[in-house]
Amino acid sequence: QREASTPEARAEFETKIANQCESLQNQLDKLAPNLRAPEHMTDIEQRVEGINREFEDARKKASKFTREFEEVRRRRNDLFMECFNHVAENISDIYKELTRSAAYPMGGTAYLTLESEEEPYLSGIKYNAMPPTKRFRDMDQLSGGERTVAALALLFAFHNFRPAPFLVLDEVDAALDNLNLARVSGYIRRRAADLQMIVISLKDFFFEKADALVGVLRKMDDNKSNVLTLELVEFDDSQDEADPKQTPSAPEAHPRVQEIFS
Repeated sequence: QREASTPEARAEFETKIANQCESLQNQLDKLAPNLRAPEHMTDIEQRVEGINREFEDARKKASKFTREFEEVRRRRNDLFMECFNHVAENISDIYKELTRSAAYPMGGTAYLTLESEEEPYLSGIKYNAMPPTKRFRDMDQLSGGERTVAALALLFAFHNFRPAPFLVLDEVDAALDNLNLARVSGYIRRRAADLQMIVISLKDFFFEKADALVGVLRKMDDNKSNVLTLELVEFDDSQDEADPKQTPSAPEAHPRVQEIFS
């Protein structure tokens, strides 16, 4: 107070105060307060509320879609396993019937295994077939006839699960020997009541067991195709019960067939 009482001290004090005021004023100028900040704050709060509502709606939709997806996956798994279990349970019996003989009354063995138990429909299915007297080996190491019999067993097992109105077999007997041909044709004949089939074949021992024949030939005089049909149900089919171990012989043409093709 003694120093401030002198003119020099008072002038120095006033200068110091003036500098501080100027510094504070400069700071206030730099801050440049936005007088519309409250309005901006209100807009931002409204936008945040809208985003929160959209997020909540999206979360509910995602939860709904997740439940629906899980239901579809569960249904898909159930349908797949229903088919797989049925086919896996029946394919062994069908394969045994296709490979059974007097020498090997038990027939062969066939089975299916899943490569993945968790989501089986996304992975593969392993199919193994062991003909009589043969050891275990991969499918691609079997002969052509053995693979054909295994494939037919799988086809018939699927048909047993969900029967189709009819099946079309296009020369599936090409790789079959007489013994396997007799077994396959005999099986188809025994299943004729519930297994309708159109077979394209060039082997008479196969198509002689049919109920009807459809032949396609070309007429040389007008160079066009003709279709002939022949009902076989009226003829004696006692040869259907022939021993499949015997080598089949070509049947003699019926007089009606000779007349048609003459």
